[in-house]
Amino acid sequence: MIAVSLGDPAGIGPEVIRRAFRRYPGMASRCRVFGDFGVRVPRGRVTRRAGELAAGWLAGAVRAVLRGDCAAIVTGPVNKEAIALSHPGFSGQTEFIAKMARVREPVMMLAGPTLRVVPVTRHIPLRRVSGAVSAGLVLRTILTVACDLRRWFGVRRPVIGVCGLNPHAGEGGILGREDRAIVAPAVREARRRGVRALGPLPADAAFAAGQRDRYDAVVAMYHDQAMIPIKAVEMDRAVNATLGLPFLRTSPAHGTAFDIAGRGIARPDSMIEAIRMALRAGSRA
Repeated sequence: MIAVSLGDPAGIGPEVIRRAFRRYPGMASRCRVFGDFGVRVPRGRVTRRAGELAAGWLAGAVRAVLRGDCAAIVTGPVNKEAIALSHPGFSGQTEFIAKMARVREPVMMLAGPTLRVVPVTRHIPLRRVSGAVSAGLVLRTILTVACDLRRWFGVRRPVIGVCGLNPHAGEGGILGREDRAIVAPAVREARRRGVRALGPLPADAAFAAGQRDRYDAVVAMYHDQAMIPIKAVEMDRAVNATLGLPFLRTSPAHGTAFDIAGRGIARPDSMIEAIRMALRAGSRA
């Protein structure tokens, strides 16, 4: 059994979850839903009420997994602004879940059938990325990815590609020293610890069709370096997975899509893949 929180009721979360269950009835019997499909809130709008409901459903789902009642968790998309109206400082479901699970450094992975990507830094301004990337953070990210690919995804000997921070991975220091001073030492230490890590790789080449098949996951240094290729290649099938937790959390890669909420046109593909991924991980728990 896995836990499924509906997300913001003003968005498409409840809609795509319902459509996933209708398409695959057997899937619904293996899920415990946290939320109310029939709750009435204004569709496509940021409201305190919707945010309170989404946060409450999320917290209930996390508590169920921490108690051992469920083996993994799937979260519907939420609106950060709506939740922040009642939970000041809310920055995202990843951080919310990690705090409840007492995990300091959760790792976000976007995964599709042909590509998995992991940003070392997430939602921070680009001008702050260089100062936020450290050898220790890169190393811990690589190790977490390798561990959870084995634990939740059944990859026995994962190969991790690691992108450089700068264009052409620094071009030997001409285009920046971070790749030599930060990324390369982290990759060497990961290899010393038995992880098959390769890098620093020029990011513009690492995701090419003939290259990405070499890796079980690619670690990128910042948000867009990871998100652009996964959304270009796997947009409708990508799943957001949180690694580094005592359980696996998955979510569709899309947001609340307020502009189409309630119109019956939202595609459930990513939600279906998120539920499938959580069910597979739950069977390994």
